[in-house]
Amino acid sequence: MLAVASVLVLAAGAAAFFALRYWADNMSGNFRHKYTLYVYPDMTAGEVLDSINAGALAVRRGSLERCARKENLQERIKPGKYVIDKDASSIYVVRMLCLGWQTPQNLTLSGTLRKKERIAQVISRQMMVDSLEVDSLLRSESFLAQYGFTPDNVFALFLPDTYQMYWTSSPEDIFARFKKEYDAFWTQERLEKAERQGLTPMETSIMASIVNGETLKSFEYPKIAGVYLNRLHKGMKLQADPTVAFCFDYTLDRILKVHLKVDSPYNTYRYAGLPPAPINVPNKSCIDAVLDPDSHGYLYFCASPDFDGTHRFASTYSEHLKNAREFQRELTRRQKAKAAARPAA
Repeated sequence: MLAVASVLVLAAGAAAFFALRYWADNMSGNFRHKYTLYVYPDMTAGEVLDSINAGALAVRRGSLERCARKENLQERIKPGKYVIDKDASSIYVVRMLCLGWQTPQNLTLSGTLRKKERIAQVISRQMMVDSLEVDSLLRSESFLAQYGFTPDNVFALFLPDTYQMYWTSSPEDIFARFKKEYDAFWTQERLEKAERQGLTPMETSIMASIVNGETLKSFEYPKIAGVYLNRLHKGMKLQADPTVAFCFDYTLDRILKVHLKVDSPYNTYRYAGLPPAPINVPNKSCIDAVLDPDSHGYLYFCASPDFDGTHRFASTYSEHLKNAREFQRELTRRQKAKAAARPAA
């Protein structure tokens, strides 16, 4: 009887042990912190487990390693972005990595986007793509043709916003998403508004890129758009400084009269009408400002002498010259005050 009892005790103990192990591996939350894990293609299972342990702080590392062996993590692991919750079990996390249950990544386009290399950097910092590859694709006629764009007008494809997609998305998938958002943005209502302004969607983006280059004050977008549309409809040259800056690849600190003579189809001081393509990536508000501009008679504007980033607008050239002289006087005064404040050498 004693032997039987001993066997029963050992069996019960073994059953409890395996039940406890099953619970620890499959049912119990095993992490102290929520953690976002990025798995790169060349990472080993050991490196991934080390990262999880360091970031999420596994309560029972042995449970995590046991599940990794059981699921053959080393051979099955898939690259991606994975969010590990505190209450996740070891087996769930390992299977998540083996089956590629990724968490979507936010890809945000924002800020000043006026060079292809900058766009490539913004995308590559947030996605598992190489910036040099993206930059190369932004200059590829054949690649961009798939989406209806060219290296010259590709700025129009991008609409600054936040988009959710998988971190491991290919460049083709990323550009396809941008094209999908572009098509969704250009609703029938917007197409009709562009037509009323005598513009195509591409021409609207071109005009919006000029507005975008003129001011950081979003409340001025409709008024500035109105100025340029007034000039365009009257057959006047746009004479937009941002287009000259584009001609010099945005390397100028100040635009001088000599720069206005550069022979380029983008120089709106020399050539009437719109330039051939956008000069930067305009935001949605700029595009909508071109579609719904302020109605006024202004044909000119210049920086305000208040130096607050706003502009003064004028309907006549004489009024514009007066505003420009006021700005220049204030600029000169500030420069002299700054020079006087410098300590003597």
